[in-house]
Amino acid sequence: MLTQSARRPLGAWKSVLRRACQQRPMPFPRTMATETTPTTTSAVEPPPPMPAATSIPPPPKPYMHSLKPQTPKAPTRSRFAVYPRVPSSKTITPEPLSSYHAQQIRRLDPKGLRSALFSKASRDSVKPGDVLQVTTRRGEPFAGVCLSIRRAGVDTAILLRNHLTKVGVEMWYKVYSPNVLGIEIVWRRPKRARRARLTYMRQPKHDMGNVDHLVAAWRRTRNVFSSKGRAGNKGAAAAAGKGGKR
Repeated sequence: MLTQSARRPLGAWKSVLRRACQQRPMPFPRTMATETTPTTTSAVEPPPPMPAATSIPPPPKPYMHSLKPQTPKAPTRSRFAVYPRVPSSKTITPEPLSSYHAQQIRRLDPKGLRSALFSKASRDSVKPGDVLQVTTRRGEPFAGVCLSIRRAGVDTAILLRNHLTKVGVEMWYKVYSPNVLGIEIVWRRPKRARRARLTYMRQPKHDMGNVDHLVAAWRRTRNVFSSKGRAGNKGAAAAAGKGGKR
């Protein structure tokens, strides 16, 4: 009981002191007027100028379109504004990568023969399944069946497959590479393939195997056509020689 009676006046004094601290006035009171108005008489710096707005092209002017009234005595108001079509971004700013590819193709293939050989629009172009022979600056020519054509601008490439010593060999060749001297069609597939990538020809069931016999037959036909011309030239030269001797 004594301890409780002694604690009560101390608690009362604490509450009184807390209220006095809260109600004590500030030494330098500030009002709303002192906060809004400057206390010094110095000149106020002007605000920085606003940046100039970028010039926006004006919108295209529309033209008025009107329909012929069906009843001239009671014409209807059919005039309305028609705005021209907004040009596409491709025509205004062409894609830089495609223009770069076209520039490189013109430099590497000035006559456009290889572009026509692998063009989709040409009927005589190379198709998957044809047998091609590629001649390079180094090494012997490589012949094989075309499994796929990767059209990627200046990086257009073909995949050829052949058998060397009974082992399947596949080679990628860049069409526009300066190391490729020539690409010739040895044999055309009689029926168009129904796929763009003939990867199923890697299986033994569909594999064509070695294509050297097709290359040999193609070379024989070339020699026949070239020998006729040479024989005719030799005969003409011999006849000219006999006429001179006479």
